[in-house]
Amino acid sequence: MKQSYLIQMEEVSPNSKHLTNDEDDENNLQEKAELDCENRFPEGRKDFVAPAVGMEFDSYDDAYNYYNCYARESGFRVRVKNSWFKRNSREKYGAVLCCSSQGFKRIKDVNRLRKETRTGCPAMVRMRLVDSRRWRILEVTLDHNHLLGVKVHKSIKKMVQSDSDAEGRTIKLYKALVIDSRGNNGNSRSSGPELGSSSNHHHPDRLNLKKGDAQAIYNYIFRMQLTNPNFFYLMDLNDEGRLRNMIWLDARCRASIGYFSDVIYFDTSCLSNKYEIPLVTFTGMNHHHQSVLLGCGLLSGETPESYLWVLKSWLICTSGRVPQTIITDRCKILQRVVLEVFPKSNHRFSLSHIMKKVPEKLGGLKNYDAIRKVLVKATYETLKPFDFENSWAFMIQRFGLSDQEWLRSLYEDRAWWAPVYLKDASFAGMAPSDTLQPFFYKYIYKQTPLKEFLDKYELALQKKYKEEANADMESRNSSPELKTRCSYELQLSKVYTREIFKKFQIEVEEMYSCFSTTQLHVDGSVIIFLVKERVLAGENRREIRDYEVLYNRGAADVRCICSCFNFNGYLCRHALCVLNFNGVEEIPSKYILSRWKKDYKRLHVSDHDGINNSDGTDRVEWFNQLYRSAMQVVEEGVISLDHYKVALQTFEESLSRVHNIEDKT
Repeated sequence: MKQSYLIQMEEVSPNSKHLTNDEDDENNLQEKAELDCENRFPEGRKDFVAPAVGMEFDSYDDAYNYYNCYARESGFRVRVKNSWFKRNSREKYGAVLCCSSQGFKRIKDVNRLRKETRTGCPAMVRMRLVDSRRWRILEVTLDHNHLLGVKVHKSIKKMVQSDSDAEGRTIKLYKALVIDSRGNNGNSRSSGPELGSSSNHHHPDRLNLKKGDAQAIYNYIFRMQLTNPNFFYLMDLNDEGRLRNMIWLDARCRASIGYFSDVIYFDTSCLSNKYEIPLVTFTGMNHHHQSVLLGCGLLSGETPESYLWVLKSWLICTSGRVPQTIITDRCKILQRVVLEVFPKSNHRFSLSHIMKKVPEKLGGLKNYDAIRKVLVKATYETLKPFDFENSWAFMIQRFGLSDQEWLRSLYEDRAWWAPVYLKDASFAGMAPSDTLQPFFYKYIYKQTPLKEFLDKYELALQKKYKEEANADMESRNSSPELKTRCSYELQLSKVYTREIFKKFQIEVEEMYSCFSTTQLHVDGSVIIFLVKERVLAGENRREIRDYEVLYNRGAADVRCICSCFNFNGYLCRHALCVLNFNGVEEIPSKYILSRWKKDYKRLHVSDHDGINNSDGTDRVEWFNQLYRSAMQVVEEGVISLDHYKVALQTFEESLSRVHNIEDKT
């Protein structure tokens, strides 16, 4: 049966009575008649998210209550197997919670008439108080060696007792309300076909969830709420209360937005290519030229309403941070929606996606190979709009393509995808000529189910984070090999991250392929230079190309017609030749982007940061500023063990100083 769901918040008191070893024998249930022979949950019961290594809780009571609730839903009871206390303060710092069927009867109790209920069950969780003063789950065993029963599930309610001194102390748990396609809260016994199957059409007003997807989403959100600080999500429900769209960002996504949201790629390829998962992603480029995730969403369809909702929701998640440039697939709907949500941003279509469609759209034409060659040359090699338009007109006339509808519409949209029209926009390394891969490339395929994706999601992110951490270490702890005697190479080898420096180093090396730099036109302090370069035009053939470079000595401006700086974020070989020709020994600071520096995260100060932007009494702004500042310490603190120790000590000292203020007041 097709399922959607609502998310409801349930507040559960953490003051349940704890069962100790002694209490267990007296409180064990005598009735286990109603058992599920396959160890499944009874019909109609909603699964509770299982414990996992890494979950954290504010207190021991919260941790115990969570496992207690999980046990209640699963059909077993909990007891405390072991507890550890500090010698001096008697503060609890560790515990093992286990199934009440753990272990076996003591020898002296074997002859008692009471029914044996212990089976040596291995199910348990081990947790410990960590440096952050939170309780973290360190070890989990979920499997039981006995059947789970309904009576156990019901009787556990007797354990929940109120505590007069604990009013208001609650742990927030989330419970999914499953709603079937007929709106009867999942109680239908109909054997009709499942929505989303081949015999049904997808309804555009609700998310196309398959069996088990709602529970997978709920489990993921619950796990993130417990283990991931600052996790954020929004859900869009239709008039019938069914899930239509959703968006989520974890703490690392939100931190990355502060650094790398100047240019974003909104990837909708899973929708347009009819993947099993209706996934959309927001992706940026970090200071190592690696893709970073800035948010994910699930959409009910390629509709203006869904796109409008997810883009506006992302803007809410980012506290109104608007990108300079947003890249999307070529889509008329997106063209209108992006203009509405980001009217001041530069919007362009992904050129790599357009070029991938060339074989599909033109492959059946008689002179396909020749047509494709002219199209590629016009797209990637022309430097002025006039040249692009002439090359296009030649292609249309030469091969008789005036009736080719796809080429006609593509030409009408040329200002959104052809590099020659995009030179005034900043792309921060996502150059029009670059291939934009989906963030979850190699993790998600056309038939990958949602549950499998959510299982792989954290694995993919951890791999990406590890790659970034390794690149940070490599950039800070090693010096790149210099290949020339050019002062520009030496200058930026000390500044850029290793990967960006490698890219810039190619431009320095290729200065030697530029054999002529001459003045073309002088207008006051502005001089236009002509730089000639020998470029590889085929396997064994080189041709000479001319590049115009504008130079203003007084303003320290240098701009090349190839627009390498706007596309890639560093100067091209032609601009470097002009600087060198004019005796400039160092690249002007305006052409050394901070986002490519080794210590970018350390130096970066967001335009949204600073309490001066508020009236000094806005507690929400205080929280946001404190959180952003703390995240900068966290980013630095995970570089190495020494960094971690210093960061942790700094946090503890800061907390102590804050407490001192409370004592004084």
